[in-house]
Amino acid sequence: MNSNILPLRRRGNTLPARRENESPVMAIQNEMNRMFDQFFNDPFTLLSMPALRSVVDFMPRIDISETETAMLVTAELPGMEEKDIQLTLENESLIISGEKKNDLEEKGKSFHRVERSYGSFQRVIPLVGEIQQDKVEAKFKNGVLNITLPKTPAAARQTHKIEIKSS
Repeated sequence: MNSNILPLRRRGNTLPARRENESPVMAIQNEMNRMFDQFFNDPFTLLSMPALRSVVDFMPRIDISETETAMLVTAELPGMEEKDIQLTLENESLIISGEKKNDLEEKGKSFHRVERSYGSFQRVIPLVGEIQQDKVEAKFKNGVLNITLPKTPAAARQTHKIEIKSS
């Protein structure tokens, strides 16, 4: 490796201990320098196995929109069934959680590339305004979960459109 491209070269493999008067920003800078040094020395040691696993774990994509009367949440959950999904309203948040399982065990097959992801997930969506909890509806069809969260009449009235004037 050509060390001339690096602006700063440390001696040894260890960083000096953090001094009491050192700013937290310098601690972050030192950690970033250590990570860059480690990357240029051996780029594949930067990601440990747990970190690699978290990159490929399943995390559903969601869309959140709002009308005057309700909040609408759409989640893509391909390959899942409604029994694998849990919805809860808690602390002014909607929590979508579940687990996408890989039930298929193929013996004697050698995989060269695996792009499908599996694992447990949890998405917490903060809710704007008060929701009529007893009127929340969730529909699941073709791997897409649609959730309608109706606002209370008081929350629906709080919406006020502001006119923009040109100067």
